[in-house]
Amino acid sequence: MALLETSTVRNEFVKAINTHQANFGLDLQDTAVERIADYYDLIQAHNPLLHLVGPCSPEEFAIRHILESLTLLKYLPKGAKFADVGAGAGLPSIPCLLVRDDLRAVLIESKEKKAKFLDHAVGELGISLRAQIVNKQFQEVDPANSEAVTCRALDKFTEQVPRLLKWRKQRRLLLFGGPNLRAELQKQNISFEEKLTPMSEQRYLFYLDR
Repeated sequence: MALLETSTVRNEFVKAINTHQANFGLDLQDTAVERIADYYDLIQAHNPLLHLVGPCSPEEFAIRHILESLTLLKYLPKGAKFADVGAGAGLPSIPCLLVRDDLRAVLIESKEKKAKFLDHAVGELGISLRAQIVNKQFQEVDPANSEAVTCRALDKFTEQVPRLLKWRKQRRLLLFGGPNLRAELQKQNISFEEKLTPMSEQRYLFYLDR
C-alpha cells in the first residue's frame, strides 16, 4: 500500500474512532487512539497474506472490531488478567491492552502463522510484557491466574461452547456473538446476561459469571 494511501486510511480510521466512541460509552485519550491506529496499521500490512480479518472499510473496522472489543473493558477490574481464546488478529485483547495499562492477557491462538503475527504485534506495540502468546488449542492451555475468559471468534464457535464451559472452570466467561450463540448457551442450560453491542442489531456480549 502506497504511503499516501496508508496515511489516508489511517486518518479515516482515527476519525471513525473519534466519531463513534461516545456511542460505546468511551472517552479515549488521543494517545490511546494513536496506539490503536498503530495496531490497525499492523493488521492492514499483514492482512493480505494472513487473512486476519475480513475485508472492511476503516470505519467498519473501527466500529465492528475495535469499539466492539472495547466493550469488554467494563467487565475487567483494575489489574485483571484474562485469557483470549482464538485470539486471531488480537481481538478483543490487544485493543483492551492498548487502552488499559493495568491489564494482562494470555492470547491463545492455534494457527501458527497468526500466533507469529501476534508475537510480532505485541512487540511492535510495546505490550509484550503484558501479553503472553500461546500457540496451542485452548484445551491444552492452563490459563493459570486469569480471572476471566473471552472469545470473539473461534472455528465452529457454537460447537466449542460445551468445551469452553468446562475449560473455564470458575472463571467469568465473556463471549461475543449473535443469536446462534445465545441459542447454544440456552441449550446448555446456562445462566447468562447479554448486552446488545452499540450500533448493531444482532451482535451481543454474553456475560457468564463464575
